[in-house]
Amino acid sequence: MNKTAVFVGDTVFDTTIRVGALPAADEKVVSDHLTDSVGGVVTNAAVACSLTGTPTTLVSSVGTDAAGRECAAQAESLGLDFRPEVSAGASSRAVITIAEDGEKHLILIPGARMYPSEGVCRQLSLAQAGWLHTAVYDPEAARAVISRCAESGVPWSVDLEPATFPDGIETLADHIDGAAAVFCNSHAARAIGPSAVRILFELGARSVVFTEGSHGARWCAPGCAEVAVPVVRDTAPVADTTGAGDCLAGSFVGMMLDTGDPLESLRYAVTAASRSCSGLGGHPSYATRAEVTRLRRTAGTSPASGTATPHPAPVTPSVRGGSHDADE
Repeated sequence: MNKTAVFVGDTVFDTTIRVGALPAADEKVVSDHLTDSVGGVVTNAAVACSLTGTPTTLVSSVGTDAAGRECAAQAESLGLDFRPEVSAGASSRAVITIAEDGEKHLILIPGARMYPSEGVCRQLSLAQAGWLHTAVYDPEAARAVISRCAESGVPWSVDLEPATFPDGIETLADHIDGAAAVFCNSHAARAIGPSAVRILFELGARSVVFTEGSHGARWCAPGCAEVAVPVVRDTAPVADTTGAGDCLAGSFVGMMLDTGDPLESLRYAVTAASRSCSGLGGHPSYATRAEVTRLRRTAGTSPASGTATPHPAPVTPSVRGGSHDADE
């Protein structure tokens, strides 16, 4: 039986607006595009994972308002095994503006909960879990589910959002220690400080996926040379970068459960993330596995630079969940 990828974290109702240029103070601009969709760091990653063909469970929290009901309906329509904790009050929301260069400006309005409760995390079944992915919007609840992963031998990964460690990366030491993979972009690296990858290794990360936007990503593991994976050539112009990093993380997790190979998984994930930037909105622009495979075949996959042992101890083929025929 194929193992399930479990995603625990945030679900956000996104409103995305495209403008020719961001308004100056007291200036009004007209938008030519507006869309509402379910989003969030972990929710977007779960959608990307599901598109690899990997069975995917999403555990998060929504409110009792209309936005929460719409998030639930959309998540279920996307084929996720969605298990929301419904909390009295408002759902988390985000307003995202996209300018002509495709770069996003995002305002997050947290709802009643940004993460499922500690009680839900302690009761979550991991019987069929082959991997768990999270962003630590509730340190205590996340610690509870990560501790259960460690006890059960389930690999886990952490997406480092700077907002989750305002008092320093050391506050997430318990969550990082033993993580099969930690996803770190340039914003998180600046928040961590100089030598971010080295610091994450010292905190116990078994590998780091360092995402570099238009430059692709790097796979780093203790004792191995870093391996750079560039973006694919001949992709469409950038329209919107929203959710590209989430796409990369979720695609990586899905492919790790399929192949057990971190470098092949990252090559696929970088292609998927690059492709996601060609459309508006977060997950609505994500491609299926067949589409990503076709893009890789058409564009030609650039070989990764550097050398590394393909399967270091922390991410061995033991996470493999079987084959399926079907990217900051």
